[in-house]
Parts: sequence; structure tokens; C-alpha cells
Amino acid sequence: MKVNIQRTDKSDIDLPEYTTEGSAGMDIRAAVTSDVIIQPGDVEIIPAGFIIELPQGYEAQIRPRSGLAAKYGIGVLNAPGTIDSDYRGEVKIILMNFGKKPFTVRRGDRIAQMVVAPYTRVAWNEVDRVNETDRGAGGFGHSGSQ
Repeated sequence: MKVNIQRTDKSDIDLPEYTTEGSAGMDIRAAVTSDVIIQPGDVEIIPAGFIIELPQGYEAQIRPRSGLAAKYGIGVLNAPGTIDSDYRGEVKIILMNFGKKPFTVRRGDRIAQMVVAPYTRVAWNEVDRVNETDRGAGGFGHSGSQ
């Protein structure tokens, strides 16, 4: 599937790309103009340097990079973030430092990954009662930890 993409930062920042043949997510790079230091517990919105034009029926999901999470405690705060098909602004990544040390985002750093996926829109059918299941209303760990 071909998707239109426009650079907002006409420079050296690579557009999102798959790193390996089996990658589901494309790496997104930071299009910051200077280093951004994210202190522990802080949130920064990092520009990605592009705008996408997704076809209707598709979304782009913004997800954390496992290496940044495991090594530095850096995550995407609203993961997965959703970019709707009718959004035409610059993609920006909401990074949070869940770690214990300051983290520096530099120009061109891989900061998140993006998965393009189809979605289904639903129409609600309001009823007086929904069907019962064996699970019922059990949630939030009702099945135990083992």
C-alpha cells in the first residue's frame, strides 16, 4: 500500500522506515532542532518531521521502542497513540521518562515506532440487555496471577 508523506523538516531526518524484513513497525526519528533533555518523571512532545495522508479505514499507531524502554525507561505516554486518517498536522511523539536518570533526545534519534493498521467503525445497537458469558463482569485480574 502506498501512503503519501510530506516532510515538514527539509533536512537530514530519515522518513519512517522498517529496520528489518519482518518489522511490523517503522522507526520514527526525532526532528528536534537542538537536544531535548527529559528529566525523570517529565514529558516532552518531540516533532517527527513529517505529515502523513492515510487512506480512510486506516490508522497509524505510535508505540514505544522496546530498547529505549528497557535501557532508559523511556516510553510513549499515550501508547499506543493514534493518528487518524483525517489528521494533517505534523506527527509528534509524547515521550515520558519513567526512568531515574535524565535522558537526552538528539536530532535523528530513533524515538518511537509506527504501525499502520486497518480499523473497523461500528454502529451501536442499543439493547435492554447484552448476552451473558461464563466470564460475566469479571475484570482487572479476576482470573488470578498464575
